[in-house]
Amino acid sequence: MAGGKMGLSYADAGVDIDAGNALVERIKPSARSTDRAGVTTALGGFGALFDLKAAGYCDPVLVAATDGVGTKLRIAIDTGNLDTIGIDLVAMCVNDLICQGAEPLFFLDYFATHKLDVPGAAQVIAGIAQGCTTAGAALIGGETAEMPGMYAKGDFDLAGFAVGAMERVTALPRDVRAGDVLLGLASDGVHSNGYSLVRHVVAQSAHGWADPCPFAPGTLGDALLVPTRIYVRAALAAHRVTGLRALAHITGGGIVENLPRVLPDDMGATIDLDAWSLPPVFGWLAREGGIAAAEMLKTFNCGIGMIAVVPPDRVDEITSILTGHGESVTAIGAVTQAPGIRTTGSMM
Repeated sequence: MAGGKMGLSYADAGVDIDAGNALVERIKPSARSTDRAGVTTALGGFGALFDLKAAGYCDPVLVAATDGVGTKLRIAIDTGNLDTIGIDLVAMCVNDLICQGAEPLFFLDYFATHKLDVPGAAQVIAGIAQGCTTAGAALIGGETAEMPGMYAKGDFDLAGFAVGAMERVTALPRDVRAGDVLLGLASDGVHSNGYSLVRHVVAQSAHGWADPCPFAPGTLGDALLVPTRIYVRAALAAHRVTGLRALAHITGGGIVENLPRVLPDDMGATIDLDAWSLPPVFGWLAREGGIAAAEMLKTFNCGIGMIAVVPPDRVDEITSILTGHGESVTAIGAVTQAPGIRTTGSMM
């Protein structure tokens, strides 16, 4: 290249390969801590292998899910609290898998950023590993991308990918009938949906992320970063008991849009809004933002993060299993022969 400009490197363009390698080495212990039956390779290869036979499956069907954490990530970045956002990432994927009746087997993450901050990225991935451990899934791979020019300084984005399996005969939903009881499993706050509205409410209020929280101990930022609850172990335990007919993960769209996804087209449900108490975070958002009850119900989980559909004669048994695994369970309604979701009572 005589006469040409010399000396430029990938690092000069803003990409530090050495930092990426350092991150891989730093997170290997976190990934190894999630190992489970079926994992056959360690981090670092071009692909990751998983042996379904070694995991104990005879006639498996694979189920896949992918998700992110939405603009909740903006709060994590702005506050510097990166410890739990990885748990959210895992939860949003694995909670979807169990609604199909699948056991989460393994998880992969995608981390894209302006410039790789190894300690910060390691915090995020440690949270991912913690979520995987809670869900019983192995963290078997991922991708880290430095993309200067695509992301502002200090910003990053996350995506997660989970794969699960079920024996062919155990798929959910199944045989949902009118009269089946809806068991609501309590959420741990806002989870990871509706945060564009959450942030809009906070921006219009007199509060900042570091201010004392008006509805819980600690700062407002910390209260709004409580991670999404992972329902996997409780739901799988209930699923192994014949009688569990469906599970609905209450994410964006709330109860009114997510519950119909697991009901037959010609059926609906009634929901008793008086059956549970609205958690303080939702009451504060509604008051501070002047948000109508109908808008709350179709935007947030409003305190119910998962709904189990069970036959009336199995309610006590399945409730006992779920509570035995640490869940707070409330009968909140029933399946009806008439399509549509109808509510009674008042949340607020």
